[in-house]
Amino acid sequence: MFFQMAWRNLWRNPKRTFVLLAAILVGVWSLIFFTAFMMGMLDSMMHNAINTLTGHIQVHAQGFRDDPVIQNAMPDGAPVENALRETLPQGSHWTMRIRMDGVVNTARDTAGVNIVGVDPEREAAVSFFGPKALAEGAMLGKDDPYAIVVGRALAKDFDTGVGKKMVLMAQDTSGEIASRAFRIKGIYTAELEATEKGYVFVSIPAARDMLGLDKQISEFAVLLPDINQSAPVAQKISAALKQDDPGTAYEVDTWKELLPLISAYLGNVDTYMYLWYLVVFIAMGFGIVNTILMAVLERIREFGLLKALGMKPWWIVRLVLAEAVLLLVIGMIGGNLLGFASVAALSHTGIDFSAFARGSQYFGMSRVVYPVITLNNVVAANLLVFVLGALVSVYPAVKAARFTPVEALTHT
Repeated sequence: MFFQMAWRNLWRNPKRTFVLLAAILVGVWSLIFFTAFMMGMLDSMMHNAINTLTGHIQVHAQGFRDDPVIQNAMPDGAPVENALRETLPQGSHWTMRIRMDGVVNTARDTAGVNIVGVDPEREAAVSFFGPKALAEGAMLGKDDPYAIVVGRALAKDFDTGVGKKMVLMAQDTSGEIASRAFRIKGIYTAELEATEKGYVFVSIPAARDMLGLDKQISEFAVLLPDINQSAPVAQKISAALKQDDPGTAYEVDTWKELLPLISAYLGNVDTYMYLWYLVVFIAMGFGIVNTILMAVLERIREFGLLKALGMKPWWIVRLVLAEAVLLLVIGMIGGNLLGFASVAALSHTGIDFSAFARGSQYFGMSRVVYPVITLNNVVAANLLVFVLGALVSVYPAVKAARFTPVEALTHT
């Protein structure tokens, strides 16, 4: 009965009802869309950071991360290989690398780069660098002695291409400058332009030959089937290394330690969303209170008549709350439909940040961000709107019930 009466009362002033419904609809839509955008941005940052050579876990000789020179590389990668084979869960992938800061030269230009010696097959299973990233030419062979693969942005800046020569320079184990000429075998693409400009790839044998290395390895990177396994697996790797190779000190780090900025953002993302929830609720809450209060004040005589006929104050409270609940439910349904439709449309095209490419790439975001909707965020948004919306409706409902029949019937 209460909901039937409440439904009729809502449409006594359809203009006011539609305004309030629009406010609730926009509020719910903004909560769903904003959280989906935030999750998409976080997903983009995480994907780019982990795929750009980071992985879920990395192993280095102690001191290499603080001072990444070849002299601080691990003397032999065999103990780490054995530890990884013993400890990694099924479905994991790992690769080894030789990394060094260096300089790339052509006849026209010079730039500082990070030179990465890789095992191409293993690298493709752990990071972005694989056949799918190739834009021109061919991928490295496992033992290519003079081949190099460079990023598209770097090749464009240097006005060079496949088949052209490049000279790499870096510090060898004795502290002297080593240089070697390579021929560009392929050009790769990456989500971030900074990656294309900052990394060049050669084979591990070529890197060792250039620097005069024997069995040294700079780092091992691991990609797990589940990112949540990172911490326990890292502990197992560390324990295995201490047991198998106690004479060498290793650092085993998870992605959270390797990417502190993203880890901090991940820890604060809920705070950002709750702040937005608060902003939306304040705006929507004032709208609900004002609209329902106006409707109550217009119907004071009606409520007085109902009380004179024997309706209890609690019933009037229930009637007003029923109107608020109907408004909230209808607005939430519309907001959810609009929110899902917006996210579904943008899940294919994404939100293009090309105009802000420099700023977005500073935070490790892709040029295009795809919103990601999650059940938890949708449920949280709807619960927040419904519960808080119902709570702010209590004030006008109680105010309507407090008038005596005499006061209400003489109200002008």
